Amino acid sequence: MSQSVATARLRSEAVPQLTPVPAFRDNYLWLVHGITDPARVAVVDPGDALPIVKALAESGLSLEAILVTHHHADHCGGVPALVADRAVPVYGPVREHIPGRTAAVAGGDTVTLPTLGLEFSVLDVPGHTAGHIAYFGHGTVFCGDTLFSAGCGRLFEGTPPQMLESLERLAALPEATRVCCGHEYTAANLRFARAVEPDSVPVAKAQADVAALRSRGEPSLPSTIGHERVINPFLRARTAGIRAAASRHAGRALTDPVEVFATIRSWKDGFNA
Repeated sequence: MSQSVATARLRSEAVPQLTPVPAFRDNYLWLVHGITDPARVAVVDPGDALPIVKALAESGLSLEAILVTHHHADHCGGVPALVADRAVPVYGPVREHIPGRTAAVAGGDTVTLPTLGLEFSVLDVPGHTAGHIAYFGHGTVFCGDTLFSAGCGRLFEGTPPQMLESLERLAALPEATRVCCGHEYTAANLRFARAVEPDSVPVAKAQADVAALRSRGEPSLPSTIGHERVINPFLRARTAGIRAAASRHAGRALTDPVEVFATIRSWKDGFNA
């Protein structure tokens, strides 16, 4: 094996440092540090420029790229200010309008960030919005508002079949994959997961763990795909337990996984506990 091939393989297997930057009430704007130089970073879903500018200045970081998952303002509203005096590439979904976008990408595309030693595969994950995408690489997926820890995004523009397919695409990633979503919704999502499966030991343990993290002011994220397969009802619409819970809520027997998913998504929309 040549030295260049070996180096490329090491970089592809390396797991980058992540810094979640809080914004608004409950957003996380993710800084992804370079493998070759951790002082060089990309930012995922910068809904607000000011927290990113502050984080860059305080830690002496250089912004090298911007990755956007969907068009909602709390995920891309800070892009124009960030690129006003920085010549950095802005990647975003081809099917949505992203301010300042320089590269439109879709499922099957690859985003290569040479100054960071990073490379991400683009996944189409519509449902929350019509053109929503995710970025997967280096043991990490940036999934915006499609998949949350113990939950999923509301269906603003997509359909239940689309969202279920998107979630199952994410659930098929390796179980150790870090899940970096856009919001700190985990505690609320777990309250709903407990209502769906009141006897679930993993959900009860996750509630206790997240409560401890949040009491210390620490983020509950990233999660992992393996963890989500166990605690997230929206990833388990094909299981007997979730099917039974959805049937009880609907007051009739449900067998179609899409109908099961749509029922628990509608249940969550009106859940206030």
